Amino acid sequence: MATPLATAKRKQILRVIFISLLLDLISFTFILPLFPKLLEFYRNLEAPDPTSTSILNRILLGLNAYKHSFSRPISDRYDIVLLGGALGSLFSFLQAIASPIIGRLSDKYGRRTALLWSMGGNIASVALWVAATDFRTFLASRVVGGLSEGNVQLAIAMAADISDDQQRGPTMALVGACFSIAFTFGPALGAALASINTVAANPFATAAAFSLFLILVETLYLYLCLPETLPSAREVPTTNGSTTKEKASSGATIPVRTNSHLLLNFTHFIFILFFSGMEFSFPFMTYDLFAYSSSQSGKLLGFIGLIASVLQGSVTRRLHPLRVVQVGVLACAASFFLLGRLSTQAGLYGAAALLAVTTATVVTGLNSLSSFEAGEDERGGKLGNHRSWGQVGRSLGPLLFCTLYWWAGRDVAYGVGGAGMLGVCALVLGGLKAPERSLAAKAG
Repeated sequence: MATPLATAKRKQILRVIFISLLLDLISFTFILPLFPKLLEFYRNLEAPDPTSTSILNRILLGLNAYKHSFSRPISDRYDIVLLGGALGSLFSFLQAIASPIIGRLSDKYGRRTALLWSMGGNIASVALWVAATDFRTFLASRVVGGLSEGNVQLAIAMAADISDDQQRGPTMALVGACFSIAFTFGPALGAALASINTVAANPFATAAAFSLFLILVETLYLYLCLPETLPSAREVPTTNGSTTKEKASSGATIPVRTNSHLLLNFTHFIFILFFSGMEFSFPFMTYDLFAYSSSQSGKLLGFIGLIASVLQGSVTRRLHPLRVVQVGVLACAASFFLLGRLSTQAGLYGAAALLAVTTATVVTGLNSLSSFEAGEDERGGKLGNHRSWGQVGRSLGPLLFCTLYWWAGRDVAYGVGGAGMLGVCALVLGGLKAPERSLAAKAG
């Protein structure tokens, strides 16, 4: 067992984790409301020339061949929906490959080292977006980002490193609050910056440049302020006032597992499979149903983030992680069925409120449960695997869901999603149990 950190030291590290992750996620969410217009820009730029052999033209030719395989006619306007789903799936597939590797490297070489290398890839990714005057460069930026993004999983691992069993749930809720705050401000800020046209060849360069600025600030902040949190590598005070490296235990203890990692990982996968498809289709659905602009989509995502951040600070941190997951999946199932039938903006915001409950709860709770079931010397790898399963779901969800939305329509797509989420509810309510360590912490 690692030596507990002094309260002041723990608060300092937690502050660094929170601020850096918040900068990272705000930067990451800039692009979310921009996707429909961004893809339209590249399509209008490259697709009009039928003789072009560009990557985008080849992709669109493939989409047209796919559309013609169905008996019903499908409008060209839905090309953007499926193209957006394909890009989201590509990014998450690359994350599924990279996450376990990043996690194991952080167990071996330290969280700080792994995170700084990850930041180097993030800088390259956003720099490519700044320079993306064609679709090929934009695609390269998504590939580099997918292979290098490790901030979220490493932040979760570091938060677990510095928390005992009693602190675990509230600390994970704090990490989850970063997501909610980022979704409150990031999309709206990204949409506002996209309206400032500074580079004619890339109308989104202003948003991309500010995103790059945030990533550079985050990297410098981490380099200057983040100490190593890996229990076997961090420095601890000695009796004479100096510090020394904490030695790894030769017989590292593996906790008694209430839920197998396979069960937790599969639950994460199946939830994200359905949730990510709906989440990714959200800007396209509002664009299709209400002709929402990037600014309006940003405000809607900000509304979700605001409610989720309030819930993270007031409810999620106080509930047991298992209860948090249960509440979230039930809210998600209800939102699916509402989204399939709504016809007013009031109904849209009602469904968004339910999605905010889901955003504030499920992934945070599952991360906390997974960390309870992992030993100190395997935490990075186990949490990396957990994230990888979720990213596999996220790689399949947008493509499958947007294809269904594109082919069968909104009501069918959200109806199928709602039925699938009811299955997730059955798995969570009937299959997951509260880890013994978490119950002992609550009792303490």
